[in-house]
Amino acid sequence: MTLELREVVSVDIPVPLAAVWPHLREPQLVRRWYRWDHDGLDAEIQALFAVGPVEAHDVVGNETIHTLTWPHHDVIITARSTVSVPGHTRLTVTRRSHQGTSSFDGVRDVVDEEWIAFVHQLAFAITVHPGEDRRTLSTFGLDAGTPGDRLLDNAGIAGIRSVPVGGHVQARRPDGTLLGGTVDYMTPLQFGLRLHGISAIYFVIMEVPAAATPPHGTVNAILSTYGLDDVTFAEVEDRWGRWWSMSMPKAVRTT
Repeated sequence: MTLELREVVSVDIPVPLAAVWPHLREPQLVRRWYRWDHDGLDAEIQALFAVGPVEAHDVVGNETIHTLTWPHHDVIITARSTVSVPGHTRLTVTRRSHQGTSSFDGVRDVVDEEWIAFVHQLAFAITVHPGEDRRTLSTFGLDAGTPGDRLLDNAGIAGIRSVPVGGHVQARRPDGTLLGGTVDYMTPLQFGLRLHGISAIYFVIMEVPAAATPPHGTVNAILSTYGLDDVTFAEVEDRWGRWWSMSMPKAVRTT
């Protein structure tokens, strides 16, 4: 029986394979892009990347191919480089079919959505902030609100979906401050922005439809920062908290 696989995400990274691959194998480098800061992150990285996958290397024609395969082919990461495109790596995540997959509820595959974000976070880390450690801010499960009072509208970023990938965006937050950046990628359920400012920062928004999290759906947000000192990071953290608290739909505000 042939195993049916799906491509979840594929990104061209303008960095040689020899520099990309350690970011999938060495825990301290994985930490610069995988998930977001939480108490169990280091243990999760150790279990998932150091113990979980089978590593394979191959050369086919003018391609060098490295793969990581997790049990039952739940996740397969393939990194390819070709002689004809030197200094570039094509990073692809594939997974088995949705049939019998617990992460898929018929509306949204949680694991798919996470890997889409993770791969773009990796590409940003290694191209924009090579050699730098990361600190993140995140919030999950925010009520998306009703059509007349939507969280992303209140936050000033709903119009981003009308901007093409590579286009510049500028949004005004509820406190009047401006947010500027470039659209890095966009899918039906999420988008990523490269924010401009005191430092290049990566911003991911994931939207969970109402069919998956009734009654209104929810929003998850991840901010990846690099090179900020403690004082600056504290300022970013304070603004991050106020941004979302001021953007909450009226029906769910606590203050």
